[in-house]
Amino acid sequence: MPELTRRSTLKLTAATGMAAAVTAPVPLPMRSAAASPHRPSYGRIDTHHHAVPRRMRQWAIEQGIIPPTGGPSWAQWTLPSTLATMEANGIAVGVASAPVPAEVFADRKVAESGVRECNESLAELVRDHPTRFGFFANVAMLHPDLALTQIAYALDELGADGVLLNTSAAGRYLGDRAFDPLLAELDRRGAVVFTHPFSPKGIVEVPGVGDWLGDFLLDTTRTALSLIAAGALDRYRRLSIILSHAGGFLPYMAGRAERWGREDDGPDPAKIRRALRRFHYDTALPMSPYATPTLLGAVGADRVLFGTDWPANSAREVTRNTADLDRDPGLDRRAHRAIARDNALRLLPRLAGGRR
Repeated sequence: MPELTRRSTLKLTAATGMAAAVTAPVPLPMRSAAASPHRPSYGRIDTHHHAVPRRMRQWAIEQGIIPPTGGPSWAQWTLPSTLATMEANGIAVGVASAPVPAEVFADRKVAESGVRECNESLAELVRDHPTRFGFFANVAMLHPDLALTQIAYALDELGADGVLLNTSAAGRYLGDRAFDPLLAELDRRGAVVFTHPFSPKGIVEVPGVGDWLGDFLLDTTRTALSLIAAGALDRYRRLSIILSHAGGFLPYMAGRAERWGREDDGPDPAKIRRALRRFHYDTALPMSPYATPTLLGAVGADRVLFGTDWPANSAREVTRNTADLDRDPGLDRRAHRAIARDNALRLLPRLAGGRR
């Protein structure tokens, strides 16, 4: 039987909570000659790194959210395959996250129990392997008062490195005033937000084209533009926001965004240019070799973070994408090291305080 497509699986995910994490082994990357000559001696920090530890998976099964077995190959997660993939690609630390659609936590009781299980599961992973993992915590975006409590527990008690926010929830993007209480609290703390997209509501499917190819990128672009239009980046100056997948389309349509200000009552073009450099961007588009010139020209190497999208990206793809990044002619050694490690250490200081 053909494997489930990413689109059909994420439809199931949106309805039920998360894709199945199965225990079948994931093929490990080969230590190929193509990748190794360009591999740096310093350890990479992977900021776009997903995980479904046993406790989280068990909770989802008990809730009837995922089946006990089965599921698409890209949703497979096991600790041994994760560590093997990290070792094969010179990844010292993975900042784990579980991008569960916000609508899964629409019911308040589910939001209370589910978010706690997700966050404590990831915190346990970090406690068991403190030199290899950090994590971004989930919050119940559709229950702002509850989310504030969850932020405090995750950051103060569990030691989360930041908070994951979906790019949209119930059809609202992050610039919507409904999310101001969350952003204000995260800004007060000088926190890091890792954004993760899903398919925008109402998008018509293109036959044979997975939603991850274009729709995810559009969702990230939409939320970035909503934050700019709402003035959120100006109100919350201490807040750091990571845009997945190299910012979606944002860096590549910035000229069009400037026209928005000149001719269509949008923000001043200078504000657009400043906003581009307020965001951080991970390399999990993947970035190299196609996106590098535009992304670096728009935001500079100091705003870019290494990311693999493991295990949505297979071990084989992680190896290929990492090798492409290592031999990208658009990156000198300083820029490469900044992207691979140094930018993450500056943004996520907990990683420098005891994790390698």
